Amino acid sequence: MGSQVSLATGPAVPLRVAVASGAAFLAAQLLDVAIFHYFRQREWWRAPITSTFVSSSLDTLIFFSLAFAAMLGFVFPAAANEAAGWAQGPAPLLGIGPDAPVWVSLALADLGVKIALALITMVPYRLITMRLQQRVS
Repeated sequence: MGSQVSLATGPAVPLRVAVASGAAFLAAQLLDVAIFHYFRQREWWRAPITSTFVSSSLDTLIFFSLAFAAMLGFVFPAAANEAAGWAQGPAPLLGIGPDAPVWVSLALADLGVKIALALITMVPYRLITMRLQQRVS
């Protein structure tokens, strides 16, 4: 129980996952807004693609490193590290590559989904911004 965030009904989330989620979200959102603002006056696609790619990469790095990496275990109590131990075992990278900790495959897959979704949503984003620009003009 000492390694988990608890609710009145019992354990909710392992401590490492809760801390990692909050830290990753905060850092990535602040960076996303700053990068988007910097690029917003350039080509229509540059701000959303650049800010999403960089902030998603940071989000993934911070979350999976804090939540599961053995090298950051010193930050958390022993019980929190035990709860994340399953992700530190070896497995083929993305199911096909050399052995790596499970969390590395999860992180790469997560980042791949984020980038794919960002690219897929560019067309609707452009259509919406064009329509809004027409209304303003």
